[in-house]
Amino acid sequence: MLINYTNKELDLCARLMRAEALSEGDLGMLMVGNVIVNRAIADCLTFSNLRTITDVIYQNNQFSGINNSLFYSSATTKEKSLAERVLKGEYYHPATNALWFYAPSGTSSCKTTWYGQTLSGRYKSHCFYQPDPGVCKELH
Repeated sequence: MLINYTNKELDLCARLMRAEALSEGDLGMLMVGNVIVNRAIADCLTFSNLRTITDVIYQNNQFSGINNSLFYSSATTKEKSLAERVLKGEYYHPATNALWFYAPSGTSSCKTTWYGQTLSGRYKSHCFYQPDPGVCKELH
């Protein structure tokens, strides 16, 4: 297991993955899950005081998905299975070391840097960003 979590946190993670990336399919939801887990294990930047999945999901002004109606309905068995996979340590590029993601509007390209962070890649409509090597030692 990569990180300790409760059944409630497994459900929270699954619901946020769905709310942020349902249209991206299973792989897109798994990548969002990678970002959630990375924030819980990273002891750096604005994530140094976050140690649990609950802390990460409810950190102020971070995930727009918590305002989406998809976040407020129960997670399915399949969604919980996807969340369990990332909570146990499965990683998917370009989200492997990512702490941030966003979806540019329309057909816009990903910015090479976003809030000073380096683009690690794009999957469908989401651009993923990671800290520079050495900044978050837990991720590199």
